[in-house]
Amino acid sequence: MSDIKKVVLAYSGGLDTSVILKWLQDTYHCEIVTFTADLGQGEELEPARAKALKFGIKPENIFIDDLREEFVRDFVFPMFRANTIYEGEYLLGTSIARPLIAKRQIEIAHKTGADSVSHGATGKGNDQVRFELGYYSLEPSIKVIAPWREWDLLSREKLLAYAEQHGIPVEMKHKQGGAPYSMDANLLHISYEGRHLEDPNAEAEESMWRWTVSPEQAPDAPEYLDIEFERGDAVAINGTRYKPHEMLAELNKIGGKHGVGRLDLVENRYVGMKSRGCYETPGGTILLKAHRGIESITLDREVAHLKDDLMPRYASMIYNGYWWAPERVAIQTLIDHTQQNVSGFVRVKLYKGAVTVVARDSKNTLFDQTIATFDDDGGAYNQADAGGFIKLNALRMRIAANARRKRGS
Repeated sequence: MSDIKKVVLAYSGGLDTSVILKWLQDTYHCEIVTFTADLGQGEELEPARAKALKFGIKPENIFIDDLREEFVRDFVFPMFRANTIYEGEYLLGTSIARPLIAKRQIEIAHKTGADSVSHGATGKGNDQVRFELGYYSLEPSIKVIAPWREWDLLSREKLLAYAEQHGIPVEMKHKQGGAPYSMDANLLHISYEGRHLEDPNAEAEESMWRWTVSPEQAPDAPEYLDIEFERGDAVAINGTRYKPHEMLAELNKIGGKHGVGRLDLVENRYVGMKSRGCYETPGGTILLKAHRGIESITLDREVAHLKDDLMPRYASMIYNGYWWAPERVAIQTLIDHTQQNVSGFVRVKLYKGAVTVVARDSKNTLFDQTIATFDDDGGAYNQADAGGFIKLNALRMRIAANARRKRGS
């Protein structure tokens, strides 16, 4: 007999978690609490409530929470302060949402007296690690049910057959020629995996993309945005102030119109395999470019270089599920300290899928035009000083060159 009494399921109402809900009932015979997070995925979430009710979930055990502002304010923006990109390209849209979902699941478990949590991540993916490291960081004694590591429904086709057998309604988007894409969406991005994307030699079909037009079909005239920053966070577009989640949503619309933020990537998963996915991150792409623009005039050179040194490691922490780990918190403290003077405005140009910084200014600027000028600087900089610096830095190389000559090598 199972010792699982009550489980909080991360429940989207889609294919995987709808099957999981029924499977948990049949396998563990436990009380189920469903949790659906509104992270700005742009879809109606009430159908998830209706599906849960249909399968006997008590109304008081159904949670549908609007987490959009918390998501952007407390997770996306802190990540962007570090200019975080994984493996040179990926803006971590899926990765950064998992610690918040895990946090809320544990909070609901405490509120409802649940002893267990469950998720729909496969045993091949990274999300199982992200969810479960979050669970154990926040509640060490929690029990975790990972159906994909237990059941034999190891393909989309088997899931569809199970759903049909048990009368589970499933919205079939992009199902032509087989199972639907495996998709994840939130305010930061939308991702696509599966189907013919599993062949890295196959180009993604144009009809797959949802948020962005193709760069070829984008407007023929560029659009300029003035983005204002305060202490490293974007707060206004063209003079209009926005809350964090509103800021990202607005930039998604503008960027999508110009074909900004598409990515086709083969990434290295935590579990050791390579995986191909396609991503749309229009607003995030604009914000990261603009943030680097304002940092370019407000950060000290060595501080900027230190941030760049730390960023790949910080990105790997988020990708691998260590958001709640002490080392990520420590680096975040340093990153946030560097942002005290990162305020001002950046003008970006959007055109045919590209984002270009064309102007930037700040009351905290470290750019001194009197020194940087190619014209007469009036003695602000003594160019002769550079000679001694060069000789000192060349000394070790001159010594090594002389030693080679003496050896005849």
